[in-house]
Amino acid sequence: MDVQEAEAETRETAQRYSGQVKTLPSVPRSRLRKWLREPLLQFILVGVVLFGVWHLVNPAADTRGASSRIVLTDDDLRQMALVWVAQGRPPPTQQQMQSLIETKVHEEVLYREALALGLDKDDTIVKRQLARKMEFLAEDVSKLDEPKQDELAAWYEKNHARFALPPRVSFRHIYFSPDRRGANARMDAERGLARLAGKPMDAHGAAATGDPFMFQDYYGDRSFDELAKAFGPQFARAVIGVKQGAWAGPIESGYGWHVVFVESSTPERIPAYEEVAADVKAAWLEDHRDEVRRRMYETMRARYEVVVPPPRDWRDMPAATGIRPADIEPR
Repeated sequence: MDVQEAEAETRETAQRYSGQVKTLPSVPRSRLRKWLREPLLQFILVGVVLFGVWHLVNPAADTRGASSRIVLTDDDLRQMALVWVAQGRPPPTQQQMQSLIETKVHEEVLYREALALGLDKDDTIVKRQLARKMEFLAEDVSKLDEPKQDELAAWYEKNHARFALPPRVSFRHIYFSPDRRGANARMDAERGLARLAGKPMDAHGAAATGDPFMFQDYYGDRSFDELAKAFGPQFARAVIGVKQGAWAGPIESGYGWHVVFVESSTPERIPAYEEVAADVKAAWLEDHRDEVRRRMYETMRARYEVVVPPPRDWRDMPAATGIRPADIEPR
């Protein structure tokens, strides 16, 4: 069969089938343009394109294998039930347990899909959480070491200053109010001190020398921190330094002026180990935990090479970016 015979046979075949094939109705161009302007259709088309591009870039995302199975063990169910009961509830019913399982599965599905999409990459919050989990791991390792009593005692000898008991005082005060006396409050306090000189703490009429105070007139066995919280650090330092057994002042506080009589005082002292054994152990464990965390980090840090840009003067950054220092909110 030559070429001309082949072409004739092809035309004959085409004519024979042309009568059996129905042509589809053509879509008017105006209607097609209207469809293409629909936002929903545009959204679907863009989504299809992005989905296809993502699968081309991540061909391994569909090969899930064993990761498509979510297996919950008896221990998982027991843990969920324990958490439920720990919230003050009765043991979960079958329906409640099924709800807990669905919640767990919901979380696991979203977690795995997020990993498949790479949402864990370059996420500051995820990085911080993982770094924190590494620190928790170091803390768990440190708990394996239980200190012995002789070890704690030796450690206390080197660090006893950390456990010094602060000085304490018991005193009575007479208050002179700036609200009542104005600028004369301090001068009136000096006159009141002169009238009380040589008198005992409970001298008759001593309270009438000053003004009523909104809180206590007498404070027993108070530390510096307690006094600083009540009157301010300046007042606390001054009262701690007053000799006991005589009226002294005037001493200023956040309320006004005071004349004080220190009844008794206990100087700072280093307690015996037996007095603070529990605190010593807690401090040792804290120091040991920090040391384990530090050593673990240094070991991991040594495996990395850190590359940073050359040094520059960051003080010119606001000028270069057009941001004024006043526009930067403090954190």
